[in-house]
Amino acid sequence: MYDNWEDLEKSIINCKKCNLYTNRTNIVFGQGNKNADIMFIGEGPGADEDRQGMPFVGKAGKLMNTAFEGLGINREEVYIANIVKCRPPNNRTPESDEATACLDYLRNQVILVKPKIIVLLGSTALKNILGNEHSITASRGKWIEKKGIYYMPTWHPAALLKDENKKIEFWRDLKAVVERYETIKN
Repeated sequence: MYDNWEDLEKSIINCKKCNLYTNRTNIVFGQGNKNADIMFIGEGPGADEDRQGMPFVGKAGKLMNTAFEGLGINREEVYIANIVKCRPPNNRTPESDEATACLDYLRNQVILVKPKIIVLLGSTALKNILGNEHSITASRGKWIEKKGIYYMPTWHPAALLKDENKKIEFWRDLKAVVERYETIKN
């Protein structure tokens, strides 16, 4: 474990723990306030993210930004990361060995950020963080408290692009995050 951001990022830049590094253009380390009270964790970078080296900058990210704006969430005030730091081929779901190879990096990011709330975006984030016994359909929208951190599982923004009906639930879940944050910060 690293006790500073610079060493952690350097270790990821040179990472070859799984085969995802062979096709990456950039690692997608994470972005935002490194002391944020709210952290968002997604699945992995897509093509736009790989090209720019930043999380959630493609279509799903634009949709998430729209929700942030509507709910008064300042993207610069939260921290956004992914389960894997390199793009899986054809935007496929990261395989378990790929996710496992990256999880210590993500755990280190969580330790450094010290968030009060973590929003788990989609099934991959939920299962890798809280365990395979959880399903996104059953857990979505329900608070889970673990080791002093409140987790809110919700749909991945990419799922909203495929199913418009999920937008309402996503909005409600993020609204609950804002409400919980207002309660715990006061």
